Amino acid sequence: MKSSIPTEQSNRLEELKDTQEKLSTQWIDYWNDYSSIDTWQFWVNVGLIIIPLIILYFLIDRKKIFILGFFGLNIHVWSAYLDAIATRHNYLEYPYKAIPFIPINFGVDTALVPVSFILLYQWTLSKNKNFYLYSLVLIGFISFIFRPLTAAHHLLHLNKGANYFHIFIGYIIITLFSKGITNVFQYLHTKNK
Repeated sequence: MKSSIPTEQSNRLEELKDTQEKLSTQWIDYWNDYSSIDTWQFWVNVGLIIIPLIILYFLIDRKKIFILGFFGLNIHVWSAYLDAIATRHNYLEYPYKAIPFIPINFGVDTALVPVSFILLYQWTLSKNKNFYLYSLVLIGFISFIFRPLTAAHHLLHLNKGANYFHIFIGYIIITLFSKGITNVFQYLHTKNK
């Protein structure tokens, strides 16, 4: 026997769904007016998706593709989650997007950052370098050079006291978590052999 949720809860849920639908429509309207394919910002965002993936296709070490891909997927997922939280709470906003109904910066979170970390991880593995040290360099570049550059061109806005140091700390957490998960899976894989 299926029980229904209380009326007050059902009413609030319906209100939230209506608000969400209206907001989604407003974002699509905003995108059509200010961020669609006839703007240079749209093409920059599309380039941030396509160019890194093309580079990755040609440069990825096919012998290590699964571990590199798994690590990159972790970077992507945790970056997207953290970015979604930050945008939902208005710490970050993206006035121009490639895809209007996704709150995150799709190009940065799905391609540019994960590909950068995949190639860094690949390089540290092949050259036997300290991944964590070089990750700090990449994180510093993304946080204190790339992100301010995007902000200068209004591809990113920081709000409510958010700053580049917060982005830096976020990427450190994402990187450590992603590398930790990758290490666990790598250990379980080699232990099984």
